[in-house]
Amino acid sequence: MSLWHGADAVDLGAMATGTLIENLGIEIVEIRDDALVGRMPVDHRTVQPAGVLHGGASVALAETLASWAGYLAVDRERFHVVGQEINANHIRPISSGWVTATVTPVNIGRRVHVWEIRIVDDAGKLVCISRCTLAVIEQRSTYATPETRG
Repeated sequence: MSLWHGADAVDLGAMATGTLIENLGIEIVEIRDDALVGRMPVDHRTVQPAGVLHGGASVALAETLASWAGYLAVDRERFHVVGQEINANHIRPISSGWVTATVTPVNIGRRVHVWEIRIVDDAGKLVCISRCTLAVIEQRSTYATPETRG
């Protein structure tokens, strides 16, 4: 059974237009029943002056995938998600090619989600592992107003 509440990679890609996500070249490559897979190029946009993948770019990739996963996992008519905390362990440097991130749930609660993101290089070697916590927040339209409170 799928975790997602109906959306596809095209929907997510359209949301990225004009954002950091688009500027870094992050894209969804697969939507599985229990995971999302995305990738990012290791190029002039994502490397540090030493020529290897910038840790901040890895974190941006991790938080993007976790946020998209959280977005797909909630009822979007009632809720949205925002990042609360993220950590990352950078395991090995990479200087070219692509990194691929897979996000899977650690816990999907009513108010808090925790997601694990594993980032690997083209050879499948672990580059970074991250964990991201998202807050699940009611859409403003569902907040009680003075008129709707009884």
